[in-house]
Amino acid sequence: MTGLPASLAAALDRGPVVLDGGLGTLLESRGNDVSSDLWSAQLLWDDPDEIRAAHEEFFTAGAQIATTASYQVSYPGVAAVGRTPAEADRALAASVRLAQEAREGAGLTPDEAWIAASVGPYGAYLADGSEYTGAYGLSTRELRAWHRPRMEALAGSGADLLALETVPSLAEVAALCAALADLDAGMPAWLSVTVKDGRLRSGESLTDAFALAADCPDIVAVGVNCCDAVDVTPALRLARTVTDLPLVAYPNSGEVWDARARAWSGTGASLAAYVGEWADLGASLIGGCCRVTPAEIRRIASALAGRWNPSQRRPPDAQPALAPVREHPRRREADSRASTSSC
Repeated sequence: MTGLPASLAAALDRGPVVLDGGLGTLLESRGNDVSSDLWSAQLLWDDPDEIRAAHEEFFTAGAQIATTASYQVSYPGVAAVGRTPAEADRALAASVRLAQEAREGAGLTPDEAWIAASVGPYGAYLADGSEYTGAYGLSTRELRAWHRPRMEALAGSGADLLALETVPSLAEVAALCAALADLDAGMPAWLSVTVKDGRLRSGESLTDAFALAADCPDIVAVGVNCCDAVDVTPALRLARTVTDLPLVAYPNSGEVWDARARAWSGTGASLAAYVGEWADLGASLIGGCCRVTPAEIRRIASALAGRWNPSQRRPPDAQPALAPVREHPRRREADSRASTSSC
């Protein structure tokens, strides 16, 4: 797990690490207006205290990783609402700082809880629901160029890793891997795709997506998010056929987003009953996405408490307090060819 903080690598080695839930939908439930094209990211300018407070709710509920409010922040998106590139840079930096301050407010240290800087898909910028189709009409090269600037900014923000999330197509998986490889300083990241019925939202092969991501040297985990809970187990099983990297799983509550009406419908269900199965399949980063509340994260944390990684030869209480960082075999091979890799 090259590049990860040693404390996070050790935590992943011991067992599942709990992610947070739906930041934007929590902010909305707290009474904030998230109806602009920048969604909850608008609060980075309008009410940063609310973002800090929402992160702190998740930490207090048992989350060990906060995913920042940068999902919707892109330079073209910020320009479209009349703000400058410098203001976008400040917002990206603020998204990480607010999560760090929330961690401190919850009484946690950087060795106990970590910050993942969110990098949303191109479709989030379009704000038309196309992250659920991948129908952008852009090439991998164009997507790579579009993603790279904010990934560079977030890589220098003090975050522990990037969350390349809600990715709907092979072209965008390839673009994000390539943009990650472009970063001068290097930055670990997880890459999670959004799926339905065993395929990417674009209809393309989920196995191909996991294999492509797993071959990128700085990807430390692969998995799924922003999907139905019933789609997670089949996806994790497919992932295990092509990689032994840690897996990540954080689906939605079960409610369905209508991009035209900008409203949720349906009924949510608890994720806590699923998480033991996901952990058994190798999920080491487990939480929730849209409409998953701090109360549900508390239930997930409780369900995962005391579990240890079944790949270990002995349980955590028999190990030293800080386990050594294991280097993934595929990563060693990829590192040796990084200069010529297609990622």
